[in-house]
Amino acid sequence: MSKRLTRKVNADDHVLGPADAPVTLVEYGDFECEHCGHAYPILQSVRKSLGTRLRFVFRHFPLREAHPHAEHAAEASEAAARFGGSDAFWAMHNLLFGNQDALEDDDLLRYAAEVGLDARAVDEALASEMFAPRVRADFRSGVRSGVNGTPTFFVNEARYDGSWMNERDFMRALLDAEASSERSVAARGLQAPEGPRSEPRADT
Repeated sequence: MSKRLTRKVNADDHVLGPADAPVTLVEYGDFECEHCGHAYPILQSVRKSLGTRLRFVFRHFPLREAHPHAEHAAEASEAAARFGGSDAFWAMHNLLFGNQDALEDDDLLRYAAEVGLDARAVDEALASEMFAPRVRADFRSGVRSGVNGTPTFFVNEARYDGSWMNERDFMRALLDAEASSERSVAARGLQAPEGPRSEPRADT
């Protein structure tokens, strides 16, 4: 089973933070997952602490059998992204994790209106499963990367198997990743490019 991120972060992802940040943290999460709910404030804290040194990426991994509302919650967040852009996605993301006990479709439409979306358009998108393929694409990429529960984290493309519940340990792992990234950049900078080789001149 893979312990590396098989789908690199790309333009289709939901991203907070600069592309050149030394640490990229990818979460595969489920909006109805209690553990993801517990991880949410910890992630907010480490993001605040690291600032522009961290790029955070959220990918969907709804566990539909255990969490019957997770799929539509994920699709509603994708509707927010499509109809309202990145800011609307993250506003919906925050509302969903802040209201995990209220994820019926009527609740999702209310949150959509709160973030400035046309609730009727979101309702139609949910009914037609417009964004189900987008959610499934994230899910499949998680499976290929060895994800089998939520939340699962990848730090600079390597799966993090330590404790995220202990914020101090989690932060230490991110700082270690930052230091490793900076050492790699420094090492590449010390490798001077080879110049053109001169051919030996034949005696005349």
